[in-house]
Amino acid sequence: MMNTASAHCSLGFTAHFHESLRSSGSNASVIFRCGAEFVRIGLSSSSGASVCSKGCVGQICALPDIDDIFSEKTPTPILDTIESPMHLKNLSHKELKQLADDIRSELSFIRHETQKSVKGSMSVVELTIAIHHVFSAPMDKILWDAGEQTYAHKILTGRRSVMHTLRQKNGISGYTSRSESEFDPFGAGHGCNSISAGLGMAIARDIKGKRERIVAVISNESIMSGQLYEAMSNAGYLDSDMVVILNDSRQSLHSKPEDAPKTPINALSSAFSKLQSSRLFRKFRETAKGLTKKIGKGMYEWAAKVDEYARGMIGPPGSTLFEELGLYYIGPVDGHNIEDLICVLNQVASLDSTGPVLVHVITTEDKETREEKQIGISKKFNQDPYDSDPQPSNRTQTYSDWFGEALTMEAQLDKDIMVVHAGSGMGMDPSLKLFRDRFPDRLFDVGMAEQHAVTFSAGLSCGGLKPFCIIPSTFLQRAYDQVVHDVDRQKIPVRFVIPSAGLVGSDGPTNAGAFDITFMSCLPNMIVMAPSDEVELANMVATASCIDDRPVCFRYPRGAIVKSNTSVCHGVPIEIGKGRVVIEGKDIALLGYGSMVQNCLRAQSLLSELGIYVTVADARFCKPLDIKLVRQLCENHSFLVTVEEGSIGGFGSHVAQFITLDGKLDGSIKWRPIVLPDNYVEQASPMEQLALAGLTGHHIAATALNLLGRTREALLLMC
Repeated sequence: MMNTASAHCSLGFTAHFHESLRSSGSNASVIFRCGAEFVRIGLSSSSGASVCSKGCVGQICALPDIDDIFSEKTPTPILDTIESPMHLKNLSHKELKQLADDIRSELSFIRHETQKSVKGSMSVVELTIAIHHVFSAPMDKILWDAGEQTYAHKILTGRRSVMHTLRQKNGISGYTSRSESEFDPFGAGHGCNSISAGLGMAIARDIKGKRERIVAVISNESIMSGQLYEAMSNAGYLDSDMVVILNDSRQSLHSKPEDAPKTPINALSSAFSKLQSSRLFRKFRETAKGLTKKIGKGMYEWAAKVDEYARGMIGPPGSTLFEELGLYYIGPVDGHNIEDLICVLNQVASLDSTGPVLVHVITTEDKETREEKQIGISKKFNQDPYDSDPQPSNRTQTYSDWFGEALTMEAQLDKDIMVVHAGSGMGMDPSLKLFRDRFPDRLFDVGMAEQHAVTFSAGLSCGGLKPFCIIPSTFLQRAYDQVVHDVDRQKIPVRFVIPSAGLVGSDGPTNAGAFDITFMSCLPNMIVMAPSDEVELANMVATASCIDDRPVCFRYPRGAIVKSNTSVCHGVPIEIGKGRVVIEGKDIALLGYGSMVQNCLRAQSLLSELGIYVTVADARFCKPLDIKLVRQLCENHSFLVTVEEGSIGGFGSHVAQFITLDGKLDGSIKWRPIVLPDNYVEQASPMEQLALAGLTGHHIAATALNLLGRTREALLLMC
C-alpha cells in the first residue's frame, strides 16, 4: 500500500513523502524528499519513535542513492533465464522490454554493491539487447569504444555472477578484455579504437573468405578523436562490410549543455531510418548509381549531389559528413525503442556487399529504473552518487582540487594564463570548475583530442599567452609526437600538467600513468618535476608560470592530499633543478620523487624504530637533476635508494646515469632503484596496487634493511 502526503521535516524543508507499509507487522517507513536528497525514516507503532535507515533514533539520514530504498534485490525473472546472448533470439519484443527493465535493475544493484558509476551502461541497455538479438556473438565480432558502456554487454555474455567484483582486485575489468571473455574480441582502452580494429578484422575476414559480421559501437565522446575519422575514411575507401553504431547520448563540450543543438527523434525520423536501412531502398539506390554511371560522369556526379542534398535536408545536421567519408548513414534511431532498433539492425545485417554502414542511435543517460518509475521519483532528485561530477561538500580534498584552486589563484595575478584540457571522454575534470566559473573565456576543453590540444597550446604560447595544457598521463601518450616536434624541439614554453600519474586503483592499467616520467624526461629541452605534497604542487604551479623559455611538465597522483587540514595558499616559485632534504640521517639515504617521498617518510618512521637513522630527500626535479644534492647523499651515506611511481627508465635511470659518469659507483656507495614492475599492474584498491608494485613504506624499509644486511628483519617487516 502506498500513500502520498506532505510534511515539514525537522530540517525545515517542506517535503513530499511516500509512506510504505511493509509486511513486517505494523512498522512503516517514510521517504522524505528534501531538496535534492531523500531521507527514509522507519516508524514504529509500538514506541512512537522514528528510526532512520541506519538505526539512528529521532534523526534524519540522507540517502545517497535510490537503491537504498530497497534493501533486497529486485526480482529479474527474464534476466534470470539468460545465460548467453543466444537466449535472446526467441524472446518477443514485449519480453525484450521486460529484459531491459531487469538489466537496469541489475545495474542499479551493481552500482549499490560496488559503488561504481553505471550511468554510461544505463544509456545503452536497449541498444545492447538489440545488438545481441540481431547478431550472433561471439562468431560475429562486437567491439566497443567506451568501457563504461559495456556492463549490460558483460551481464548478457555470462559474467553476471561476477559483476560484484567489477574493478576490484582479481575481479572483472571495467573495460572489454580479450583475456576475460570470447565475447570481447578487442580491448576497449581510451576509446576511438573500435573502427580501426573492426576494419582490420573485416579485411582479414574477406581475405580468409569468412562471413562473420563486424559491429563497432562508438560514442559521441570519442567521435572528436582524429583516429576515428582516419578509420572511417579508410573504411570508406576499402569498402569492406562492417556496421558502425554511433551511440549519441547527447553529451557535449558546450559550456551550457542545455543550449547545445539536439538531434530530434520523432515518427518521421523513425520512418526515414527504416526506409534508409531497407533492402529495397538500398538496391534502388545502387541501381540508380549504376545507371547514371553508364550515362556519363557528369550525370553520375549530378545525381550524387542530388542524393547528398536530399539526404542532408531530411537527415540531422552533420549526417552528410559520414557519407563524404564513405559510410552509408542511417538515422537517427531512438536508442530506447527496441522495435525500431531491431528493425533497423536486422535490415543492416541482411545487406551483403554494401560496404560500411553507420547507424546513428540517440540515447539518454537519464533513463529511470523500474523502481524509480514505481515510486515516481524524478531523475533530477536522484543523481548517481558515484559520478565524478556531483561532489559532497565534506569529501576529502584531492590533489586535483588543490591544483584547480592554486591555478585559479595564479590566473588572478596573470591574465595571460590559459587552460587547455583534453584526454577525458567523461567530460572536464570537476576540479577545473572553479577556474571555468571565474575565467570562462580562458579555458578550452577539447575532449578526446590530445594531439590538437598540444599543438593548440603551442600556438597559444607563440601568441604570447601562458597555456597550461592539462592531459592525464595515460592520455598524453597519444600526443607524444606533438610534444616532441611541436613543443620540445622548438623550445616553446607550454606548461604540461599531468594528473592521474602513477597507479589509479580500480581503473587498472588502462588509465594508469606509468610512463610519463620516462617519456618526458628523455626530451632534451623539457623541465620535468613532481610535487611531494600539495604545498609543493602549488609551488610548482607558480614555478611553471614563471618559465618562459622552454617547456615544463609536472605530474601529480590521484587521491587525497597529505595535509587535509590546510587551505590553499599562493605558490612560491622553486629554483629550477633544486631538491631538498626533508629529514637528515646517517645510515642510509632515501631519495624520493613526487608522491613517493611520503612513502619514504613512512619507511623512515619504521626504520627509526629499529635504530636506523635515515635521510629522506625530495628530488623535486627529474630533469634537470639536482646533482649537488645527489653528490651530497652519495658522499655522506654508504647506501642510496631512489623511489618513484613510474616505469623503468625514469627518475632512477637519470640518477644512475649521473652517479656512474661522476664515478660515485666506483667508490663505496651502493645504489638500489625502486620503480614500478615491468608489467601492467591490474585493477585493485590504491593500497593493494602499491603493495603489488612493491612501493609501500614497508617495501621501501625492507629494501633498506636488505642493503644493510639485516635480511631477517626485512622478512619480519613484510610478514
